[in-house]
Amino acid sequence: MHVTSALDTVSRALAQGRCVILDGGVATELASGTGNRYPHDEQLWGLDALLDDPVRVRAVHKRYVQAGCDVITTNTWSLPSLLIGNTTPGVMYREPTHWPEIARRGVLLAREAVAVAGRTDQTAVAFSLNADLDTPHGPETVKLLARAFEDEAPDLVLFETLSLVRDSLYDVVAALAGTGLPVWMSFRRCRRGLCGVFGQHWGGPEGDAFGRAARRLEDLGVSAVLVNCIPPDHVDGMISYLRDFTDLPLGVYPNLGYYTDHGWRFPPGVGGEEYAALARRWRAEGADIIGGCCGVGPDHIMAVRSALEGAPRGAKKRGPPAATEDHATRSSALPAWTDKSGRDLFPLPVPELTLLPDVFVPTQGSLTLWRYLFTEHVGSGQHCLDVGCGAGLPAIQLALNGAKHVHAIDRKPAAVETTLLNAFRNGVADLVSAATADLFSWVPDERYDVVVASLYQTPVDPLSQLVGHRPMDYWGRNLVDHLITKLPDALAPGGVAYVLQLSVLSQQTTAALLDEHDLVGEVVDFGFFPMTEHFDSARPQIEKVEARSDAYHLTIGGSETMVAYLLKITRR
Repeated sequence: MHVTSALDTVSRALAQGRCVILDGGVATELASGTGNRYPHDEQLWGLDALLDDPVRVRAVHKRYVQAGCDVITTNTWSLPSLLIGNTTPGVMYREPTHWPEIARRGVLLAREAVAVAGRTDQTAVAFSLNADLDTPHGPETVKLLARAFEDEAPDLVLFETLSLVRDSLYDVVAALAGTGLPVWMSFRRCRRGLCGVFGQHWGGPEGDAFGRAARRLEDLGVSAVLVNCIPPDHVDGMISYLRDFTDLPLGVYPNLGYYTDHGWRFPPGVGGEEYAALARRWRAEGADIIGGCCGVGPDHIMAVRSALEGAPRGAKKRGPPAATEDHATRSSALPAWTDKSGRDLFPLPVPELTLLPDVFVPTQGSLTLWRYLFTEHVGSGQHCLDVGCGAGLPAIQLALNGAKHVHAIDRKPAAVETTLLNAFRNGVADLVSAATADLFSWVPDERYDVVVASLYQTPVDPLSQLVGHRPMDYWGRNLVDHLITKLPDALAPGGVAYVLQLSVLSQQTTAALLDEHDLVGEVVDFGFFPMTEHFDSARPQIEKVEARSDAYHLTIGGSETMVAYLLKITRR
């Protein structure tokens, strides 16, 4: 390994326990000038300045050097993104560019800034690379970079803003270590796992997987592990956590800003003094390297340099994540989501169901009916009937609502068996009975306070059917119509029926049939029922029905869906 005088200075500082100061967000400093032609493509932030405005890039580097940085980073963070094409489609430079030349220019401008500031032996240059280098082709890209470094080499490589630790990452790290340059690695991580620039978390619990990964990276030859590009208030605890796994130098350099559609946004009131106070806290926890990411300017770094001059490295022991971040601990003290009756809604208490073969899975229509029964406590203290029970979802909910008894009927014996099985699974077996019955031949043997039904409704071309005893269903409404004719005999005085009707059935026909049997209906709820594959063969017939009646369906964003209306039917 070739050790430059600047790198030797940094290495001695770490060995002697002095805090090494890293620079801040070079790209955000450039964003206020002319060197950012692609502000909406974060993968190219500042990179174009190497071609368009190298003088400005050098000037930004110089300001960080003068602020007291021990290490400055090249303006090449997004170079891997450019190499693999992971940028906004259509974004390209106005003239062909030899990418190794971009790499060399990035190092050269940083070197010139260090020389102009008179700190050639004190400030090292780190070549910045982002996480897009972590691909199966990453090791080959590293070999090409090594060739570029033959003419203009940095003092070390900073492989930064990483998130995931995949097997491919170790191959890339091995290739970087093979260049002979020290490798520092930095991750978007906090005590809760993967962390984003806004403080959002998108990873699940992984225990000590990241700590073990840090140990493996040390074995591969990595020289330092850091965390970056997360909000400052998410940094606490990471140094003490990592210290349990590795003796490598550890560092932090969080962001103070983020890009929006209206430009860069930086939190108010976080100046140099405030950032220095945060840096003292990280140093007390044991940080060896401290700097900044997006939004951290030379003034912030200067204040950190002054605040940490002579400050010893702390050795804060690892503690549990802050209580404010421990959802399991907080859950018992926070209010649950409940309905107006105090029932928990998270998770939603949908009855547990199992299905035997040849039994319909509850559809969106059945779920619309279930939701209304659940929300309105339908059936409490009443005798109820579920027509076409299927898996038994409505019947079970009526029983759970406190019905005196629920009887369920279905044409399929498997559906009857499934309903009884699910009633047992949900603890209401003593309240639910079920029997096989064909609605067309069924005669009510008693009257019910509540009747519920979510029935099969699909218009079918009669010519496509074989001759059988069941009536042809041109309009798709045979079951609904036949149930309506049975309701006068099935409903007890003051009784009510809740019947689901899809919009591919005529509203006017339903209203006329209800009137004919001295019944009235009103819509009490509705939902949406996608036209799934089941309806593919019926589409020509549905078109005929809609052309000859007021039936309809919707097309939303290219997807076809029906409306599922829940009718409340009572005697006139």
